[in-house]
Amino acid sequence: MNSAPIKYLGLLKKNNKREWFKENKTDYEEARKVFEHFVISLIKEISFFEKKISGLETKNTIFRIYRDVRFSKDKTPYKTSFGSYIAQGGRKSVFAGYYLHIEPGASFLAGGMHSPSSENLAKIRQEILYNVDEYKSIINGKEFRNNFETLKGEKLKRPPKGFPADFPDIELLKNKDFIVIHNITDSQVLKDDFLNYANKLFKKMKPLNDFLNKSLD
Repeated sequence: MNSAPIKYLGLLKKNNKREWFKENKTDYEEARKVFEHFVISLIKEISFFEKKISGLETKNTIFRIYRDVRFSKDKTPYKTSFGSYIAQGGRKSVFAGYYLHIEPGASFLAGGMHSPSSENLAKIRQEILYNVDEYKSIINGKEFRNNFETLKGEKLKRPPKGFPADFPDIELLKNKDFIVIHNITDSQVLKDDFLNYANKLFKKMKPLNDFLNKSLD
């Protein structure tokens, strides 16, 4: 990926005002186009091992740069990042997928599932309950730990209702999110092999995504 997105987002962070955004709209469009072209290539690469995203349109994966400030104390109008969620159904999908986040000094690759509905959360917990050994082999695997350390996200303090509190691996059922994150530097984003790097990392997330999506099926 060339430097346009990183440079533009860095400037936007310092000038997060509608007037500045309007005056520099051409730079925004150029940076977004670079990001979109990268996502097009990324979808193509991921589709080789994730058949269900074949044919996914790039525009349906990319998040708007405009912030919803209605219920936020932070009234800055624009996000200072570009994001794309590559999953069956695009950015609004209920399925586990692959997320690319580009932000100066805070870029990352992520996968799994964020804030599933109560119905889907119950299904995931049921799947873990019935297939806990398979689940543990995924999240405790050496390669998984080396690249993602552990699952991120919100977690209950007490056992979830409707599940046995004496389950030996009850801690695994307390998760409300099932997210893995791999942080990346600006220099990594700008390297010629970043597409290959990102694709390899996303492929390592596939076993977790497969397990989570199986629970929804």
